[in-house]
Amino acid sequence: MDNPLKFVNHRIEEYALKVTYRPEDDEGSIIYNASLIRHDDLDDLLRVLKDACRAGLCVSNRLSVVYPGESVGDVSVPGDMAAILTMCSITLDALLLRKGVPLNPIGGGIVEIQDRIPRRFTTILRYESTTIDPLQVLITQEMTSVRGVMNRGNGSILANLRECHMETEALVGDVLDSLLDGGVTGVLDVGVPNAALLGVPVTPEYFGIAMVGGTNPIAAFRESGKWAQTMALKGLIDSAEIGYIDDY
Repeated sequence: MDNPLKFVNHRIEEYALKVTYRPEDDEGSIIYNASLIRHDDLDDLLRVLKDACRAGLCVSNRLSVVYPGESVGDVSVPGDMAAILTMCSITLDALLLRKGVPLNPIGGGIVEIQDRIPRRFTTILRYESTTIDPLQVLITQEMTSVRGVMNRGNGSILANLRECHMETEALVGDVLDSLLDGGVTGVLDVGVPNAALLGVPVTPEYFGIAMVGGTNPIAAFRESGKWAQTMALKGLIDSAEIGYIDDY
């Protein structure tokens, strides 16, 4: 078969072997998401993206626009469309696996936010049970209220969850610090060993890490009634091909 079915957890493991990103140098390949929109809506989307970043609902400040007729990576844009490329939060899983951290990517879902504090996952799809990225599925179900979180601090956002062995807490902390230095600010919550994180149980001797989903700005854009087609976990791209939101 040319395109055999692969569960998302297996795709994450395959990408982990190919990601070369070094946060300390801000160089190397990353996993990215791509979203198609109507070209006429580009300015509106960029405003939403900037507002989402200010609200802490973006994985990073990395962003590139692919204009009509152009191609970047595996994305070719039709003449009346534009594409937005952003860093996928699953890049964290790849970096942790490359560092030798025993890691289980659990899944993606929707997190309830109250007074800007994450409370619990209300929905989660496990990576081992789906061949489509959970956030790509959930963004089409009109279950989010990202704009409510952006404007009032209350609502529901897209997020994902992984668990790491408790013996690697210090190493995981170093990786998270290096990502923060590189402008990756999407860590939502970090748990303690042997305790559920945001209502989701973790394996004994493991602790959970939740990150905001890289497609939250697109969810906010869709909540305004605009059209967008999201391709989460689209593939790998050199980070040099992904610019910065302040460039737009």
